Amino acid sequence: MKRILILEDVAETRRWLAAIARQAFPDAEIVEAENLRTGRAAAATSPDLALIDLRLPDGSGLELLKLLRAEHTDTTCVITTVMGDDADVVAALSQGAEGYLLKDQDDAMLTHQLRQLSLGIPALSPVIARRIMNHFRDTGPVAPEVQLTRRETDVLALIARGLRNAEVATELGLAETTITGYIKDIYRKLGISSRAEASWYATRLGLRA
Repeated sequence: MKRILILEDVAETRRWLAAIARQAFPDAEIVEAENLRTGRAAAATSPDLALIDLRLPDGSGLELLKLLRAEHTDTTCVITTVMGDDADVVAALSQGAEGYLLKDQDDAMLTHQLRQLSLGIPALSPVIARRIMNHFRDTGPVAPEVQLTRRETDVLALIARGLRNAEVATELGLAETTITGYIKDIYRKLGISSRAEASWYATRLGLRA
């Protein structure tokens, strides 16, 4: 991670998250934003990672999440919040968040979870991960019924390893626009909308070691 955007309105919490981000990625440039307006402006720097609070004085962090997913598709977006109810989790993941971290965790755990992003492991607080697992166990489609083509399976395996679209394209010798199309088809077939969910499905389908 070379550039990290932190959207957080509480100055003390913002400094705390910045310290954790620096511990996880010592060489990264940290860009801080205190509200949605400054967050939108900072998004123009195309950050590699965005840590996004949900409740802001001038709107919802979901608005920045939507912007990043639409205009900066290679940005890894992680929600960092105290709000852990089902509605917030579902809203964030359905908008394309690739992680959901609760701020009540200790520094060491948060640092570890952020570092795992480089390995393609979603940054999920344990309680959130359990909730997602329970949801898919109870309501999700059965994995063997999902029909992916061989190429879609290859793409899913690579994005689950944390590769970005351009890296997947290089690995498979295809155009990046072609990879984007494959990912859209994969998301549609699996009924998902984020790389966190894609990683979970890849594990379920036996595509991750």
